[in-house]
Amino acid sequence: MGFKETMTVDQVLNEVIKYIRHVPRIIEMAITEALNKYLAEDVTARFDVPGFNRSAVDGYAVRSVDTFGASPTNPITLRVIGFMAVGDDPSKYVLNPGEAVEISTGAPLPINADAVVMYEDSRRSGNLVEVLRPAPPMGNVSRRGEDVRANETMLRRGMKLLPWDLGVLASMGIYKVRVFSPRIAIISTGNELIEVVDAPINGPPPGKVINSSRFVIDGLLRSLGCEPMYLGIVGDDEDGIARIVGNALGDHDAVITTGGVSVGKVDYTIKAVMRLNPEYISHGLSIRPGKPNSIAVVNGKPVFMLSGFPVAAATGFDVLVRPVLLHMMNATDDPKPTVRGILTRRVSTPVNTRSFVRVMAYMGKDGKVYVEPLALTGSGVLSTLVRGNGILVIPENREGFDEGDEVEVILNRPLFIEKPQ
Repeated sequence: MGFKETMTVDQVLNEVIKYIRHVPRIIEMAITEALNKYLAEDVTARFDVPGFNRSAVDGYAVRSVDTFGASPTNPITLRVIGFMAVGDDPSKYVLNPGEAVEISTGAPLPINADAVVMYEDSRRSGNLVEVLRPAPPMGNVSRRGEDVRANETMLRRGMKLLPWDLGVLASMGIYKVRVFSPRIAIISTGNELIEVVDAPINGPPPGKVINSSRFVIDGLLRSLGCEPMYLGIVGDDEDGIARIVGNALGDHDAVITTGGVSVGKVDYTIKAVMRLNPEYISHGLSIRPGKPNSIAVVNGKPVFMLSGFPVAAATGFDVLVRPVLLHMMNATDDPKPTVRGILTRRVSTPVNTRSFVRVMAYMGKDGKVYVEPLALTGSGVLSTLVRGNGILVIPENREGFDEGDEVEVILNRPLFIEKPQ
């Protein structure tokens, strides 16, 4: 017997977030380890960056008033009293009227200097320099606080820390930050599963399947800055599934199960989670592949029940797990790279179902981008995600696309320069 009724992804997400009360684990972490983590608090600068006025060019630090009226035909001559390098103390020199200091890019301005004359606008002779153009006040100067102002909120709660964010944090003297680091339990279910380390070198025994979905989910969680905690395989046993899920909820921020969520005789996961008295539960989504993907909320924490088939589980993660975990961290998803191309053959999909078609997007010899569908069904055919490089999403209000239609593809690998053989 199939699913009697399923809800759209949007319907489920709009409902489930009403019941999630749990705030994921927050830890303090060195910025050297915090890449791709999500901030758990606003970060405010304690001081100006840079903390002093510095030269933006190589040239001569001057008092701007001493250069007024300078021109190539009427240069103004100043006496050079020294050289300022990056790292020097600003008090190394004090400029008096008619004086200049040679200076490197990034070096602090000496006391009384308020402008820099570029080498190109000067002419040097011994310890004298002729200024050929006037330098306005603060001309060619990077001002104190130009990069970051003291007490300015530079990074906000929920932001994903990217490499340049770490650089800004370091420039502000911040070595440790508080970030979300959700501990997510992964539980695989099914009598047919064996671990890859236990599989014979010539393949698993008949009827057995290597547990590959575990690694897909683990990698996807790490991409969200989460800490996956794999709890192993549980057989098709309602009591056993209920016990391990219930225990996992005690010391994890969320639980992800794979397998046992369809409507067959040995699909026990939904029944097991129902025994935990969830505040909310939804069984099945109007998507393809991944219709069995489901979610529950128990004591304010989400329990994601994904298909045992790896492609369907990955789809369920993207449409269900990712947005919910991001919501819990007050974060938004990264923008996804896309490309538009010409569909090489018709793709038909069920009405009222959001379909995720694995495709190969490549550059044709004519310079146009083409999109070749690889699979729509076959939720266990994981290799199509490796052979292809993108996903064509067909919304619920369409029954597919025709050959020759221009479609938009979400890329998960770079565009192929030519069609792979």
